[in-house]
Amino acid sequence: MPTEISNLAFIHPTAQLGVDVKIGPFSYIGPEVILGDRCVLKSHVTLVGKTTIGSDNQFWPNSVIGTEPQDYSYRPGAETTVEIGIGNQFREGVTVSSGAEKEDGCTRIGNDNLLMANAHVAHNCRLYNRTMLVNGVLLGGHVHVHDRAIISGNSVVHHFATIGTLAFVSGGCRVPTDVPPFMLTAGSDNPEIKAVNVIGMRRAGIRDEVISIIRTAQKLLFREHQLLPAVRQHFEQTCNGVLPIELLTLFQAMEEQRNGRMGRAREAARSSPLVEYKKAA
Repeated sequence: MPTEISNLAFIHPTAQLGVDVKIGPFSYIGPEVILGDRCVLKSHVTLVGKTTIGSDNQFWPNSVIGTEPQDYSYRPGAETTVEIGIGNQFREGVTVSSGAEKEDGCTRIGNDNLLMANAHVAHNCRLYNRTMLVNGVLLGGHVHVHDRAIISGNSVVHHFATIGTLAFVSGGCRVPTDVPPFMLTAGSDNPEIKAVNVIGMRRAGIRDEVISIIRTAQKLLFREHQLLPAVRQHFEQTCNGVLPIELLTLFQAMEEQRNGRMGRAREAARSSPLVEYKKAA
């Protein structure tokens, strides 16, 4: 499609626009925004701050991206950023805050994520790829949501918590701790690991025999409450020392959580100053 810009939109002269973009009425693009090719702003969209957006993203009415973080420690005018990949959808009323002056000062959203209406991504969060935030999801600062994870409607995630790869959070959850990869958690007051996200794993193309191993691990770890070293030893024996990558991913996440604080592996980063992203990740 050729570039289409409504006469009722405001675009700052120093903003950088890609080719074939479509900008609807009453949208606002600030001076430091970089907008990639084929992005679509339906109407009443606000893009501000030092925000870099890749190609093929769509923004629905009243989505607001790149505003200053809602953080007491933030100094107005500080050089913090938002980075967004390709192919994401920001539905009505989604808000994404710029980074605060902590960790690497950046809020990151990867590729092909779906953020449904009224979801909020706070400062210094990171969404990896193909995640889904259902309507009304609220992420506190510094939350990481890994590939293909789904957080159901009106759930709230505590700052510095990690939602693992292919994890599933049921609707209306209060999530104060990490959710391990491949696990399904439910419960409004004291959420618990209830099962394995079998449907999500199958959709991701994971083999049934691997899913069976993860289900056994979930039983040993979260129902029988066996210690991680004992569970690892069990699988090293039953799998002849060749553990599937999915199981190793689960073990690593749980080890990091155990070495963290208050059930959150990344809690140790709470008081860290600005650091390079590779170190923070």
